[in-house]
Amino acid sequence: MRLLVVCLGNICRSPVAEGVLRARIQASTLAGQVELDSAGTGDWHVGQPPDRRAIANAAEHGIDIAGLRARQLGPADYRDFDWLLCADRANLRDVRARMPHGAHARAALLLDWTGVEHEGEVPDPYTGGPAQFEHVFQLLDRAADGAIARLRQELRLR
Repeated sequence: MRLLVVCLGNICRSPVAEGVLRARIQASTLAGQVELDSAGTGDWHVGQPPDRRAIANAAEHGIDIAGLRARQLGPADYRDFDWLLCADRANLRDVRARMPHGAHARAALLLDWTGVEHEGEVPDPYTGGPAQFEHVFQLLDRAADGAIARLRQELRLR
């Protein structure tokens, strides 16, 4: 199973989600069965590390995302991933609008896909402070629990 977490610039929400999910999956019976990555719909931050506030907040929870680098969603992602899990509806719309004919990947809202919140969105903390980054981390932590449960069920059915 291959999952790609998508947000706008790939420096706040999606790298934190990638880090949390990676840590949870590695600590579970799913280790080695799920591949993860993250990307942004925009290209403003390509090649840059995550936002320093996202790095610091994740580190407070024992998650190291400092080595990640932003990249933009590309055509190959629609072929190479099973799920494109989007932080919010705007990114989901963009992901679906760019989806090439015959794409393998399916797109969904991350919080909806993980069962955290129907049609739920992960707010962008970029213009906020520590409280907003912590709120996002807590949402993504809950999403990681939901992802583990869903992945266990889906991989059992394969």
